[in-house]
Amino acid sequence: MDPRIEISEEKKLTGKRLTMSYADYRAAELWKNFMPRKKEIANNLSNDLISMVIYKPTHFKDFKPTNEFERWATIEVSDFNNIPDGFDFFNLPKGLYAVFNYIGLNTDTSIFQYIFGTWLPNSIYELEDRPHFEVLGDKYKNNDPTSEEEIWIPIRPR
Repeated sequence: MDPRIEISEEKKLTGKRLTMSYADYRAAELWKNFMPRKKEIANNLSNDLISMVIYKPTHFKDFKPTNEFERWATIEVSDFNNIPDGFDFFNLPKGLYAVFNYIGLNTDTSIFQYIFGTWLPNSIYELEDRPHFEVLGDKYKNNDPTSEEEIWIPIRPR
């Protein structure tokens, strides 16, 4: 599976965030807190959901399942005016990404094993320290093997 290489423009995101690890994975809790309140966001640019992860710079170099990271449940907005109470906001910077079109269960980690264990080491790119994100569009269906999403991995030439 070869990705497309794309420059993502800056995105203004608003939503909820939680600190977690893969050993204490709380993504379902995060989305359960976000989804009922999504309709309060008045200035969204699309209906696509964006699941963003901010890793510490050493997360992958010294990987352990207990390494903590910040996961966000967000939507892209035109500006940060009128953000609902209790929501956070984030400026996702412009940058180069490898974009993988993934079809399958969101619980299947084999796509990430392929990206980090096979594709990235054999590519002309290396991981860059910027947020990772998935775009959950119209074809995304939670816990469905026919679900589709885009996985955006921040990269730079070696």
